[in-house]
Amino acid sequence: MSDPTPDRFLRVGALARQTGLSVRTLHHYDAVGLLVPSARTAAGHRRYSAADVARLQQIVSLRALGLSLGAIRDALDEDGPTTRAVLEQHLAHLRAQVARQQHLADRLERLSAHLDHTGGASVEDLLHLTRLTTMIEQHYTPEQRAYLETRRAEVGDARIREVQQEWAALFAALDEHREAGTDPAAPALRPFAEKAEALIAEFTGGDAGIRESLSTAAQSDASAMRSSWGITVELGAYYGRVMAAHHADSGP
Repeated sequence: MSDPTPDRFLRVGALARQTGLSVRTLHHYDAVGLLVPSARTAAGHRRYSAADVARLQQIVSLRALGLSLGAIRDALDEDGPTTRAVLEQHLAHLRAQVARQQHLADRLERLSAHLDHTGGASVEDLLHLTRLTTMIEQHYTPEQRAYLETRRAEVGDARIREVQQEWAALFAALDEHREAGTDPAAPALRPFAEKAEALIAEFTGGDAGIRESLSTAAQSDASAMRSSWGITVELGAYYGRVMAAHHADSGP
């Protein structure tokens, strides 16, 4: 777009064409005091200066950040941000949008891989998967999620399926002990606690921060964790007592 010089002003139609905005929008900005043209002809036609164009760019960028027209007007009229500052804010906003879109694409790829592996999925399966994905987003930092994605690639889908089967077998065995009334602190259950610890360590890669996030997620979304594995409330509670008992035994 060619900028108007001090001796040359843009008409409203030319400004609309070169910015992609409508003449109606520019008229509205004038009416609400957001972008009042610096000059008018004797007939009252609007003429926009280089300073007006710079202000319009700020308006467009701030609008893209989600600000209302009133908030934008107040910001610009009260020693608001410079053009460079607005551009940087807009750029950060766009980068955040790109990151969110990429994250959504990653989620869809994982769902597609899940469908390929299972040959289909019930609505219940999809709800569980969505709930677990949401849980990860809520309780893990972006850095932790990136690390877990790297771990997933390192471990491979075959090992992930094996781990899922190992967890299922572990919970099935624990459920038998629960029904038999085995004391959670019984020595016979120590191998199960050790196996669970090994699987957790494999998932976290030994990262203490991820281990803490996993614990927080499990406590905050216990129902989602249980339902994803088909674990009853009783079995989940029994597992917790087994782990607590054997953590106490192995402590300093």
